Amino acid sequence: MSDLEVRSADGTRLVVRRIGAGEPVVLVHGSGGGLHSWAGVAGLLEGEFELWMPARRGYGPSDVPPGPKSFAIEVADVAAVLDEVGRPAHLVGASYGSTLALHAAVGGHRYLRSLAIFEPPLFAAEDVIVPLLARYRDAFERDDAASMFAVLNEVTRVPAAIVAAFAAGAAQQTPDPVEARRSAVGWLHDLEALAGDETDLQRWAAVAVPTLLMQGADTWEPMPSTMNALAAVLPGVRRVIWPGQSHFVTAMAPGLVADALREFFAKG
Repeated sequence: MSDLEVRSADGTRLVVRRIGAGEPVVLVHGSGGGLHSWAGVAGLLEGEFELWMPARRGYGPSDVPPGPKSFAIEVADVAAVLDEVGRPAHLVGASYGSTLALHAAVGGHRYLRSLAIFEPPLFAAEDVIVPLLARYRDAFERDDAASMFAVLNEVTRVPAAIVAAFAAGAAQQTPDPVEARRSAVGWLHDLEALAGDETDLQRWAAVAVPTLLMQGADTWEPMPSTMNALAAVLPGVRRVIWPGQSHFVTAMAPGLVADALREFFAKG
């Protein structure tokens, strides 16, 4: 395993973790994540593939540039990582990272070989997010963790029962204040990008590489409806739906994800 630095087009420093050997795979994490996000899946694939796992801008140890973020800016970051890979690579994203991967795929890249995405929250964009971003920024500036958490629940639309279960589990743990702040900073910038995005799904018809769409059968609405609509738009998409799994499958059942990716890559 090694961590290397990649410079994006605007000079932003991205820290990328690289493990394994074989065909290259770039794994893009979701909101609140970082270098650790894909560890479970990557550990199951490193004997067959070379895994590249960047910490996205806004998430330490990568740089946190000033000013608002957009998907266009992050697409340039993905391009910089692919350029560093230097050969055809599979691009994989989870949650927000899937939305970013879709943007990168539409933009195209000489080293983009295929696309695999897990539950991109395409319903969380533009006018829906703008007021939530304002509330989150206000809570962030006051360092009000409870209010930030409440806003994020509105963004992700996690059912109350699941929120309560997570809260009960967290009550038994002492949060790391440095890690909590790092995640809060990252979420702030992700919300900026979401607020500037669109909800139009038809644009994803321009994806021109083989695509795998993954989801959990138990993930709550509007994710299932969104995935059905996206599947109807993506040309030649392959689809995997895991019974008994939800939006947390990459952490809770990494073997399912690793198996699906392995099979997809083998089919080209």
